[in-house]
Amino acid sequence: MAQSREEIEHNQDSLNQFKMNWFSLAGKVAIISGGNTGLGQGYAVAMAEAGADIFIPTFGTEGWDDTRALIEKRGRKVEFMDVDLTEKGIADKVVAKAMETFGHIDIVVNNAGMIKRNPILESKDKDWDQVIAINLSAVYHMSLAASKEFAKQKSGKIINIGSMLSFQGGKFIPSYTAAKHGVAGLTKAFASEMAAYNVQVNAIAPGYIKTANTAPIRADKSRNDEILGRIAAGHWGEPYELMGISVYLASNAANYINGAIIPVDGGYLVR
Repeated sequence: MAQSREEIEHNQDSLNQFKMNWFSLAGKVAIISGGNTGLGQGYAVAMAEAGADIFIPTFGTEGWDDTRALIEKRGRKVEFMDVDLTEKGIADKVVAKAMETFGHIDIVVNNAGMIKRNPILESKDKDWDQVIAINLSAVYHMSLAASKEFAKQKSGKIINIGSMLSFQGGKFIPSYTAAKHGVAGLTKAFASEMAAYNVQVNAIAPGYIKTANTAPIRADKSRNDEILGRIAAGHWGEPYELMGISVYLASNAANYINGAIIPVDGGYLVR
């Protein structure tokens, strides 16, 4: 059926409004938990490259100097806060400190996490509690603290970090699997309510990426071959291959994406 004149004009208006600078984060401030090392550092550098200033709450000071140099090299500002994100009430303090430092916040990336590997029959209560506290409860509290500010300003982006274990059961990591399933649920729950305040909440689900966390798996030939056999791309992902999606979800280009759990997995889930 032919489009009406009104539809054609509307489509043309939409095209005219779309500009590449919708991917810019100039003037934005991003809180990136655990942004001092690994994939978190990659998200921080990518967003700085796109124009954002960065606030990084971390447990300890590892990687601060390197991360600062990478961000300042791009002409952006960065500040760090040494905190335990599982501490009661700490999320409100992190948001308050970021607001005090930069005057506003626009983006939150809930990246900080940990993993404990054990066969399920050898699971330890201590491991369960630690993993759930940082990988799930801290995500809830940080999202809530940020959402209170985002609701006031009627804008904001929350980007959670899921996993292939947001979709699958995995092996030897029941606490991590439960947490990452929970992250997917939290993402949808926050997206459902915060959309009324023009806040978008989404999650990135990294596939099998070359990081320190996956080094033990890559060193296990049997497990490594099993994983590679399911990755359509035929290789483990490189950390930089996650950077584009993080900038995209933080930008105005993703304003109509809400509640999505986006795999970046080289096609692992399609097999």
